[in-house]
Amino acid sequence: MLPLDLYQGIESAWCPGCGNFGMLKAFKQALAELSIRPEEIAIVSGIGQSGKFPHYLKCNTFNGIHGRTLPVATGIRLANHALKVVATAGDGDCYGEGGNHLLAALRKNPDLTLVVHNNQIYALTKGQASPTTDQGSKTLLQPHGVPYPPLHALAIAVAQDCSWLGRGFAGRGEHLTGLYKQALTHKGFALLEVLQPCVTFNKVNTFPWYEKRVYDVEAEPEYDPENELWAYQKAKEWGDRIPIGVISRRSRPTLEEAHPVLKDGPLVRQHPSDPWRRFWPTSFREGMNHDGRKRNPVLGYPEGSQSHFTGGRLRLQDGALDLHAHLGRGDRALFRLRHLLSPGLTG
Repeated sequence: MLPLDLYQGIESAWCPGCGNFGMLKAFKQALAELSIRPEEIAIVSGIGQSGKFPHYLKCNTFNGIHGRTLPVATGIRLANHALKVVATAGDGDCYGEGGNHLLAALRKNPDLTLVVHNNQIYALTKGQASPTTDQGSKTLLQPHGVPYPPLHALAIAVAQDCSWLGRGFAGRGEHLTGLYKQALTHKGFALLEVLQPCVTFNKVNTFPWYEKRVYDVEAEPEYDPENELWAYQKAKEWGDRIPIGVISRRSRPTLEEAHPVLKDGPLVRQHPSDPWRRFWPTSFREGMNHDGRKRNPVLGYPEGSQSHFTGGRLRLQDGALDLHAHLGRGDRALFRLRHLLSPGLTG
């Protein structure tokens, strides 16, 4: 186990008593127990109190715009799958502005962890209702009560075959640490929602309110996280009883496995000067042209031609080829590019 002070970041600006403190403490404990060093993890955050989470850790971090944590996290994971990648977002950040990206991540199954801070309010912008605010709750902007029922995001995740789905509570640190460890070591997309009371703007869903309602779903006699119907029912359960623990788990191919180029190691460690190598077969990249000139072993055009990439244009000594015009057209487009780059090639 690594020392906890290894992960110490800058001084926190959260409100005293904020549920984020419990989340942060449990997360550091999970990293230490898993022996994940600061340089081995990248954390992406958006806007909101949750967006400050990686600031208070020592780690690689990217703080982006509202609702866009998952696209950036997925890009980092594809560029360097040697890194452990975590996206952290609030309920508004992820289920509101970023809801479309959540659906895309559930579908593609990238091997990363998403931690959602669910305080059922927009806390950074002074207490507006969020997608998870309970119906009837009164806020500064909804003085007559929220007219809509809350979004059951975990039920959507079950319906979309999320490969690992769990819920924790910031008031139960040891249990939350265990969930973090499972999410971080799961192969595939792991979604961990954490019930995180906002002590300033949410006077309903408080620590005592949750303590009366949360229960460990894994202690239930009928516990079966691989049963989709059971998992869906638990994901929808809310009110007098709120389940915490691992709700759904299933094995699925990951996004990384769909890209053979990653088998040769992280993209950031592969040779940067041959961007077309992975798209063309070896038979094209090696051998001779029909006119007897030896082809360039990388791109296939005759030796002696000079090339470099500039803004999506591949420049040859006899002119420029706009590659953008040929993107998205499949194998026939690539075959056409072969002929443009190497006249006389027939195979």
